[in-house]
Amino acid sequence: MLIDGTVICLCWNFTYLFRLGFERWLTARPHYDVWVMLAVATVYLLTFFVAGIPRGMWRFSGFGEVKRLTLACAVAGLTSAVLVLMLQLKEVPRAVLALHPIVSLMGLCMVRIMYRMLYEHARSRITGSDAEVRRAIVLGAGEAARMLLAGLHQEGWIVLGLLDDDPTKRGARILGAPVLGRLDDVAREEVRAGATHIITAMPGATAAQRRRAIELASETGLPVLTVPSFSELREGTARIERVRDIEPEDLLGRDPVKLDEAGIAELITGKTVLVTGAGGSIGSELCHQVALYGPAKLVLYELSEFALYQIEQKLSELHPHLPLVRLMGDVKNIDHLHSTFKAQRPHIVFHAAAFKHVPLMEEDNAWAALQNNTLGTWNAAKAAAQAGAERFVLISTDKAVNPTNVMGATKRAAEMVLSYMATQGHATRFAAVRFGNVLGSSGSVIPKFKEQIAKGGPVTVTHPEITRYFMTIPEAARLVLQAAALAESGQVYVMDMGEPVKIIELARTMIHLAGHREDEIGIVFSGLRPGEKLYEELLADADHTLPSKHPRLRIALLQMTETHRLAADLDSGLNVSVPDEAVKRWLRQYVPEYRPS
Repeated sequence: MLIDGTVICLCWNFTYLFRLGFERWLTARPHYDVWVMLAVATVYLLTFFVAGIPRGMWRFSGFGEVKRLTLACAVAGLTSAVLVLMLQLKEVPRAVLALHPIVSLMGLCMVRIMYRMLYEHARSRITGSDAEVRRAIVLGAGEAARMLLAGLHQEGWIVLGLLDDDPTKRGARILGAPVLGRLDDVAREEVRAGATHIITAMPGATAAQRRRAIELASETGLPVLTVPSFSELREGTARIERVRDIEPEDLLGRDPVKLDEAGIAELITGKTVLVTGAGGSIGSELCHQVALYGPAKLVLYELSEFALYQIEQKLSELHPHLPLVRLMGDVKNIDHLHSTFKAQRPHIVFHAAAFKHVPLMEEDNAWAALQNNTLGTWNAAKAAAQAGAERFVLISTDKAVNPTNVMGATKRAAEMVLSYMATQGHATRFAAVRFGNVLGSSGSVIPKFKEQIAKGGPVTVTHPEITRYFMTIPEAARLVLQAAALAESGQVYVMDMGEPVKIIELARTMIHLAGHREDEIGIVFSGLRPGEKLYEELLADADHTLPSKHPRLRIALLQMTETHRLAADLDSGLNVSVPDEAVKRWLRQYVPEYRPS
């Protein structure tokens, strides 16, 4: 403010020089001009204070600062002129009153530009680079923020300040960075002036608190980053200073699932666990979660060589002492399944192998979906029963409820397979777990949106009213383990999926979090795809549920028909021809609620 006041006074004299010339600019002034000048400077500084000008950091001055200065100079100049005229100080030239705000604006901007040029030159001399330094406002001023700041400084970031709702932290400094205000203050332009990024650092906050912080940050129009989640830090897969892009999981994820750890440990610890589809989105996360409970052996059964290699590498790195059996196998091959189960003798089987992409399975691949999803489940369940497995858990889907597509109908038939197996007197407990869309899983909408945004758009949404249930991959996997610990034979568990999410709102949020506006990356509607519903259900109309011992799991009481005929047909090798219509006729025969779209 002292420098600004000095510049305003110098500009007052320069305006006289411009108006009266060198010969008269001192002698022709009124005797009280010095007091007028000081009063005008006071008016300017008071206006600047109200407008928040002194809070701007000169080394990051830009167009936003120029706009604020322009408005402040206009208001202060008009106020000064009115006061001079009201006091009838007629000897002050009217031209000086008119020109002084313009000259002052030029002087104030020039001082800031010169300071920034000097700063940039000094920085480039020190760092040896003219590249723009990343400057961040951090949301959160707790222990995570303190650890984050230490790492960011080493990576070349400049932290302009922190924001936190805790009033006791207001005005404090953390590693030299000031706590500037509340989280809501990120919307104020003077608070985030000069920032290139917003970073949320609240891993220990509730899901609702984290969502609020991310939503506030996304409204600024700046790219938004975050620190790793609490689960990532706990599992050692990330470090606090390794900021990353906001993922939809950060917005749609809920508070961590509280599990019956003792019950799950009793189920898994010291046992042999086999996971089919071990390299898939759900299968790989199940493997990670199972590994935490110390099984005697983990058998990875996977059709894709690359997926099997990936999950084996990750597990070997994170759990080097866990014995792994890596098997290339196809659940459609009954002989290989029997051989595998006989050799490995698994106690627990998680059946995650499935074809799940709805439009892809709807046209030209219905036969493949039936073979893999339904016959594959029958084969794996029979092999588990003959090997004396304790539990067999099928990963099912909300698309199995009143299915309108081949994928959902084949998964509903797979549930019926387990219901039949549960009535045959086997020692194995058979259960299924239904849930909705899993964020970030292969084939899901999230990776597609990311790719489209990275290419500059447009983002394609099938329908403006389409909704889906979402949950995170870790949450789904942990609830599968919980269901396995609770399950009695023949039960189908339905997960609490929370509230459905409108896909168009998800697309808009992802665009904003990437630092773009909708007029930069548009949204277009492509129309519902074959077999696609506007909304998904978790229970069929005629079904009922019962509470389980876990608040996020309910037991579905399903109406079962034709399970004996279905089992006989599957046992004979599923003699159905390849054309899609033949497969759909077969599904309608055994899944009465199936209504092809």
